[in-house]
Amino acid sequence: MSGEAVVVLSGGLSHERDVSLRSGRRASQALRDAGHEVHELDVSSSLLAQLIELGKPVVVPLLHGGAGEDGALRQALELADVPYVGSVSAACRVAFDKAIATPRVAAAGWATPAQIALPDDMFRELGAPTLVRALGAHLGFPMMVKPARSGSALGCAKVDRIEDLPAAMVQAYAYGGVAVIERFVSGREVAVAVIDTGDGPVALPAVEIIPDSGVYDYSARYTAGATRFIAPAGLEPDVAARCAELAIGAHTSLGLRDLSRTDLIIVTDGTPVFLEANVAPGLTETSTMPLAMEAADLELGTVLSQLVAQARERGTGA
Repeated sequence: MSGEAVVVLSGGLSHERDVSLRSGRRASQALRDAGHEVHELDVSSSLLAQLIELGKPVVVPLLHGGAGEDGALRQALELADVPYVGSVSAACRVAFDKAIATPRVAAAGWATPAQIALPDDMFRELGAPTLVRALGAHLGFPMMVKPARSGSALGCAKVDRIEDLPAAMVQAYAYGGVAVIERFVSGREVAVAVIDTGDGPVALPAVEIIPDSGVYDYSARYTAGATRFIAPAGLEPDVAARCAELAIGAHTSLGLRDLSRTDLIIVTDGTPVFLEANVAPGLTETSTMPLAMEAADLELGTVLSQLVAQARERGTGA
């Protein structure tokens, strides 16, 4: 395998630092097993200098949340002309913001939940009680309240009663200045990973997610044994095909590159409904992307090696 260095970038200062470090450790080991010289780095004031000193190696960004997925870090890599695996900064900015990504995917013709985006200052200035009543009347219950810009289900809450909506809004605002409120979509939750190693985006087998608690929150995502994953999901062939089409459609309409993961709900008639897309899918022992690769008889190290080679061939950050 290539003797040129690869940098796995994980950690960061977001609420998802621990998850990122776990993803980084697994990716680093997989790349080493595939024969790469791997350097594990965290975000610091010396990061760009370290990358330049290493000869501008290919970076595998595995920072979750915040600057790791909103495009800021990747823009810095682009400015420094450092090649990296994954989507460019502009696409990350779109995908990370649910208030932008969901309408973009809907405009491309895919099913999405009815959604309202509400900044916290508007919530305060116009009066929380009035807006709470209006949200309930417009979307109905149950509904989902989420930070517009956050991952790993942090700050998300299912709301069944109007009395619980203000607290859910405050919780979402703790993770950012805009909350999205969506009509709750009931059905089977699946995640579909997409990879593109040079021949166009390909959807991996869907992974069904069945949390013991009934809610796929942060604890259910990252506590071993708290969620049952079925890979591949036991879907009818036509439903599986529609899930794959939606994931590739989201990947394409959001302008993503190399790899992504789309989370969706399959409603009773078999229609998949888009929830969100992720530009830095987790690679932990409880993450769905490695499970999808195993279901497709792919090795994590092999896929990462192909993506690293592709990034190196592109030659620049953008």
